[in-house]
Amino acid sequence: MLESLKVKNLALIENCETEFTEGLNILTGETGAGKSILLGSVNLALGARAEGDIIRSGADEASVELVFSNSERISSILKSMDISSDEDVVIIQRKITPSKSIFKINGETVLSKQVKELAGELIDIHGQHEHQSLLNTVRQRDMIDAYGGEKTAKCLSEVSFAAENYVNLLKEQEEALSKADGREREISLLEYEIKEIEEAKLVPGEDEELEEAYKRMQSSEKLTESANEAMNLISGDVGQDAGALISRAINALNRVSSIDPKASELEDKLKEAEDILGDFSLELSKYIDKLEYDPDEFDKTEKRLDLLNTLKSRFGRTIDDVIKYCEDKTAELERLKNLDEYLCKLSEKLEDAKKEYIAAATRLTEARKEASEDFSVKLTETLKELNFLDVKFYVNIDSDYSNVTKQGSDSLEFMISTNPGEPVKPVKNVASGGELSRIILGIKTILADKDDIDSLIFDEIDAGISGITARDVGKKLKVLSKRHQVISITHLAQIAAMADSHFVIEKGVSDGKTKTTITAIDEALRVKELARLLGGDENSEAALNNARELLKNTSV
Repeated sequence: MLESLKVKNLALIENCETEFTEGLNILTGETGAGKSILLGSVNLALGARAEGDIIRSGADEASVELVFSNSERISSILKSMDISSDEDVVIIQRKITPSKSIFKINGETVLSKQVKELAGELIDIHGQHEHQSLLNTVRQRDMIDAYGGEKTAKCLSEVSFAAENYVNLLKEQEEALSKADGREREISLLEYEIKEIEEAKLVPGEDEELEEAYKRMQSSEKLTESANEAMNLISGDVGQDAGALISRAINALNRVSSIDPKASELEDKLKEAEDILGDFSLELSKYIDKLEYDPDEFDKTEKRLDLLNTLKSRFGRTIDDVIKYCEDKTAELERLKNLDEYLCKLSEKLEDAKKEYIAAATRLTEARKEASEDFSVKLTETLKELNFLDVKFYVNIDSDYSNVTKQGSDSLEFMISTNPGEPVKPVKNVASGGELSRIILGIKTILADKDDIDSLIFDEIDAGISGITARDVGKKLKVLSKRHQVISITHLAQIAAMADSHFVIEKGVSDGKTKTTITAIDEALRVKELARLLGGDENSEAALNNARELLKNTSV
């Protein structure tokens, strides 16, 4: 559930912290006090667009923080996002400056889309815009699918897989047919390219070996000159080569080695150096021999490299790429040469795929019909409890299986009659704003058992209603709050009286600036607030008695 909301320097709020409770949380206040700021703050924290003037006048930045209770389900979602989830709470923060916004989940900076993804699992916000979403037939279909639960979800998954398979085969067929017109030209081109590659007799890694050999041959003259110079300096015919000098040094030390043991040690070390130098001379000689190359071999290597580089420039970055290209084009050539047979087999696959789709889509239709019937019965009962005296409701389902989509082939529309003697018509053609509010509340109520989301926020759920209807709406919110945390903004005393926790939003002036505050009120202040909402003098005994009487009649 939503445990707390902290808002700083946002619009009219300077610094506000509100702790919510389980059950039904009600917010009331005078018109213009800033009740919409609550919903706006939550929406901002969850990724809604921030307007440029949202920051409080005189402040450099605004911030919103939401603290939710954690659960195994939410922890699993956070883990899939690579976000730490070691605490009992989930903290979502947003800092807003004139130039940017920064989102954080549990202290880790994240993208707004990650916040929105998580928000969909934490809280369901019903604002006035959802009146319009109810009129959208796609949204209506989604509601029935949600109500259908695992059975509908399984059917949807099967339909999605079958539709994707069919569409992919259809694309494959279209591509094959598009090539049919220029088949002979395409075959000729493929045969030329394949022949060109096959005649090259490519060997993986060959180009790298040839590059090394080619570079070595290109530099052979310079390498040979340097190696020969080194050889002459070590043991050449220059008279002062290293080998001759070391030999003379050994003879010199030998003459005195019998006199001083240290001279003998130095002579032994020089002899080791003479041996090392001899071994090096042998290796250097072999190296010089290898540097010699046949000019014809150089020319052959150069031409081979030119061929390989030409093939790589046309067919792939590496020899392996060129070989893979040849394999793919060989398979494509085979298909083109046997295009008629290929198209025939593809047509059979398409026919089978369409049958599989229709079978899956039909199962989905049946699941939706089953869910719709139960949904209609329960919603009708719920709407009667919300003071629709003679309501008729059902879900109209039309199916066109020639229309292949991942959502199936059904068109759904909610049909309703809210008055005796009136025909059933689409909801969009019948319901008023107040009726839509109650229908949405009814839907939320019957979807509650299917929904894992802990917190629900209702803004203006009481639009267009009063009296007994308002009382019934309040009772329904109370029932809903036994399974979910409910936060509702209202201006009706009949609804506010049902609260488990009551908050008052007030606007005042301090230090010459307008400020909005949100305050939890006790039982005594609740009586005064309900008296105000009832339209009476909140200090008159008659109004207060009316408020007290209202509080007594809140059982559901």
